[in-house]
Amino acid sequence: MKCSHVPFALLCSALLFSNAVRAQNLGAIVTPPPEAPSITQAAKAELAAVNKRVPQLDTQGLLAQLKAQPTTVVIDVRSPAELDLSGYIDAPLFFNIDRGLLEYQIEARVPDKATPIVVYCGVSQRSPLAADTLTKLGYKNVKNYRDGFFNWKRAGLPIQQFDKAPTSFLYDMPQEIIPGVWSAIGATAPGTYENSGHNNNLSFIITEDGVLVVNAGDNYLLAQSLHEEIKKLTKQPVKYVVLENSQGHAMLGSKYWKEQGATIIANRETAAYMEKTGYDALAGMRARARDKAFKTEFVMPDKLYDDKLELKMGSWNLQILHLGSSHSHGDTMVWIPEKKLVIAGDTAFHIRMLPIFDDVDTAKWIQTWDKFEALGAQIVVPGHGGPTDMATVRKWTLDYLIYLRAKVAEVIKKGGSLDDAYNIDQTPYAHLHTADQLMRSNAGRVFRAMEFE
Repeated sequence: MKCSHVPFALLCSALLFSNAVRAQNLGAIVTPPPEAPSITQAAKAELAAVNKRVPQLDTQGLLAQLKAQPTTVVIDVRSPAELDLSGYIDAPLFFNIDRGLLEYQIEARVPDKATPIVVYCGVSQRSPLAADTLTKLGYKNVKNYRDGFFNWKRAGLPIQQFDKAPTSFLYDMPQEIIPGVWSAIGATAPGTYENSGHNNNLSFIITEDGVLVVNAGDNYLLAQSLHEEIKKLTKQPVKYVVLENSQGHAMLGSKYWKEQGATIIANRETAAYMEKTGYDALAGMRARARDKAFKTEFVMPDKLYDDKLELKMGSWNLQILHLGSSHSHGDTMVWIPEKKLVIAGDTAFHIRMLPIFDDVDTAKWIQTWDKFEALGAQIVVPGHGGPTDMATVRKWTLDYLIYLRAKVAEVIKKGGSLDDAYNIDQTPYAHLHTADQLMRSNAGRVFRAMEFE
């Protein structure tokens, strides 16, 4: 499993406490790496003066701060084009603000000037100046990450990229989970033009009697790109495409698969919701994807099921399951009993914070979890983030739901308001991807629902 698939808090703990000796070496870096451009003596003198004024963090110091203060905002001041080429630090709260735009954008991004901020660039030439500027603008807790991005990357620490597979519409190429089961792990950020809407996992199972794909993809071209990778691995045709739910990134690529002769399978509840919202999802995708929406049309599934559909494909016994209400309408997973592997879809989260929509019933999600746990899966391929195990998804899905409902219940018991719910402390989960976008809205929606339970 790649390091970028490990929850940040767990990685920080391991690095801090098991690599203490290496930490001393990392902290001793003083020579800029080869990527550092040459600068004049006057510029060196100015940079040295700024570095004396600005508090500095080395690599272990940054890891320690992110572990102790997960609300730290990490700002990369390189240009977006530089991030496209090299990636960026995988921090819980991250912004890319070009150094030349910092003064104009920072207050909109970070309005509270007491917020802890760490600034970095590639080789710590622009970032000290940026940190100094933020201090002059009144920010009270600003530090510079002096080792820079390239030393972070050399140390094997987690990074993110806007696109891991620039020659494909896929965000990342498929990886084999076990023999015959593959998944192209999507970005854990929202769908963007850069990631071509590949922000969920597109999985497939290669059998002796054809291929089963889980999720049609966000658009026609993305589905086609996934199929190109499948054809590199097998000559078997794609016979079935299972939609995990009615969200656009699960179903809008269906037209491509139908053209290949595949049968699109969905839960009956999923199909009913698709009829209501499918064209709206298509319009939203077209606005975001622009030219990448080429040939994408909304189509309905071919085959519906209620609770369970069994498929025999060669030696593989596949179960298409809807265990109950959880994240979305008709949540569907694919269970392979003999392999103890489940492609769980959005019933289970771990790297990315789970989003709670207005129509999500978190109490029922918790009830559904008992059935999910009873499967006895040893390998879980969630809807977002890499393959993991039940203990991990339980911690970041079930435990989060229980934690948030308990905190909301306390607010309601004390006669608190929606504003009080928005301010619930979710620090234990703040390291999860998209947490900064979802914590307040999740708490607010749970509060509004629990008021009437």
